Amino acid sequence: MSNFGPMPRTIVTLVAIVALVYLGLCGALFLFQRSLIYFPQPRSLAGGAATLTLPADGGQVLVTVRQRRGPDALLYFGGNAEDVSGSLPDLSTAFPDHAIYLLHYRGYGGSSGKPSEAALFADALALFDKVRAEHRNIVVVGRSLGSGVAVYLASLRPVARLVLVTPYDSLLELAATQFPYFPVRWLLLDKFESWRYAQHIAVPTLVVAAEHDEVIPRASTEALYKRFRAGVAFFKVVSGTGHNSISDSPDYLPLLKGAR
Repeated sequence: MSNFGPMPRTIVTLVAIVALVYLGLCGALFLFQRSLIYFPQPRSLAGGAATLTLPADGGQVLVTVRQRRGPDALLYFGGNAEDVSGSLPDLSTAFPDHAIYLLHYRGYGGSSGKPSEAALFADALALFDKVRAEHRNIVVVGRSLGSGVAVYLASLRPVARLVLVTPYDSLLELAATQFPYFPVRWLLLDKFESWRYAQHIAVPTLVVAAEHDEVIPRASTEALYKRFRAGVAFFKVVSGTGHNSISDSPDYLPLLKGAR
């Protein structure tokens, strides 16, 4: 008499359980994906700063501003866990003659709504168009997550200069590497595929990498750099720094200012 009769049913049951667990994990990853991308921060009080308010889908997006008259301005788009107003003192030192605008993404720093790729892109365009009415020469700086916003903006608007700090080629590719056992290409809503926009940019661009970046792999940053047309982009590595410490280097602000 055989003892192997129940085995097929047991195997089928186990496979079904594993499949259900896997589908559940995929569902959780899909539902909570933006909480893994965006980490909203409150806005600090920056002395001497003003606040610009932009309308956004029935709400408002706040922009910390250091006002200056003249043709020059700088737009700054920060990282996914950054209070951008904290960068105002250093940027004011590096760009003393520029009006400075630091966008608080939706859900960050008092801005209403929730962040998404589409929302960040729309707000960046609205900010540029608002600033362009008063300043003709606009430098755009994007750091980490904000590099994707900056690349997109520069592909559609006449920026004077573009600076990308610890940028990535594609957030989709990074997520696929981080979650190799999940169908990330089907699940991810905010792909931030910077490579799609880099090839359309013709203005001088500086790509800045941290030597020991523990968040954005060097390969991803270099891949983005290679997307630009020949002669458009310049690549610099800040030695001895990590993803979050790069701005502490004495070489950081001179790089941003000189863009070479």
